[in-house]
Amino acid sequence: MTHVDAHATLPRSLTRPPVELELVIPAFNERERLPATVAGALRFLARRPWSSAVVVVDNNSVDGTPDCLDRFAASAMGRSVGLHVIGCGDRGKGAAVRRGIETSAARYVGYADADNATPIETLDPVMALLRAGHGAVIASRHAPGAHLTVEQPRLRRGGGAVFRALARLTLPDVADTQCGFKFFPGPLAREIVHDCHVDGFAFDVELLARVVKAGHDVVEVPVDWTDQEGSTFSARRDGLRSMTDLLRISLTR
Repeated sequence: MTHVDAHATLPRSLTRPPVELELVIPAFNERERLPATVAGALRFLARRPWSSAVVVVDNNSVDGTPDCLDRFAASAMGRSVGLHVIGCGDRGKGAAVRRGIETSAARYVGYADADNATPIETLDPVMALLRAGHGAVIASRHAPGAHLTVEQPRLRRGGGAVFRALARLTLPDVADTQCGFKFFPGPLAREIVHDCHVDGFAFDVELLARVVKAGHDVVEVPVDWTDQEGSTFSARRDGLRSMTDLLRISLTR
């Protein structure tokens, strides 16, 4: 397992070895949930035919999040799937995801939430669609065939409905922009993140809007999704900012 200074800017010479797929996991104070998510991802990827790596991006955690992964270092010898821990000094999930993508050299790259709400097995259809040439392949809780094993609380569902309505101003053909499981061809992702600036929870919309603006499509994969406790999203703290970001994205697309 490799560690990189959270305040360092990674030069190209220090980027990770190229693999076919990199799974980026942004993490802010995820000491409790992250180990199980990483362990499950490593087990799954080790059984797949493509070369791969898991990249945890620590977003200024104060609970010792990077340290909770030290136990994986003991089993690093002989492991077919790489595990890397890097830092992101800029606050916000969007900043952490961009850091993971821009430092990647993988053929395909994407991100998943640390809470493991979307089953890692979703990567099987995702990889098939990426190899077929699609520009973005994303998990969706609202596409036909999706199933919510455990739903969000009612207040979160109401806020989510308002968010989706505003997101459709920019992405009218995408049913679910906010499910935290999105993957892209590596060269395309690395190109578009340089034009992305939203650090908050609307960053997914900005990223997908850039994919579409570049002339590529977005494909949704229905998932069995389970709401997990411990979300860092606060309606009071993040709601207004997210809505403002959505309106700004819709005006600049």
